[in-house]
Amino acid sequence: MIWLNSVLVIVAVALIVAILLQNRSAGLGGAFGGGDAGFHIRRGGEKRIYQGTIVLSILFLVLAAAHLFVR
Repeated sequence: MIWLNSVLVIVAVALIVAILLQNRSAGLGGAFGGGDAGFHIRRGGEKRIYQGTIVLSILFLVLAAAHLFVR
């Protein structure tokens, strides 16, 4: 049970870091919806961070669900 808590915390911190590394519409204007409305293709490192964020979020949800049933 302790290992599950530890893994869940590590994945949560990694997910927070991955989300903060994405800088789409960065700045104060982007915070209030004033970002550019153009089409954007992710390439290179930005694409890897985006895919990693998806994987980490799915892993986080699976671990959180497992935490409910493992007691």
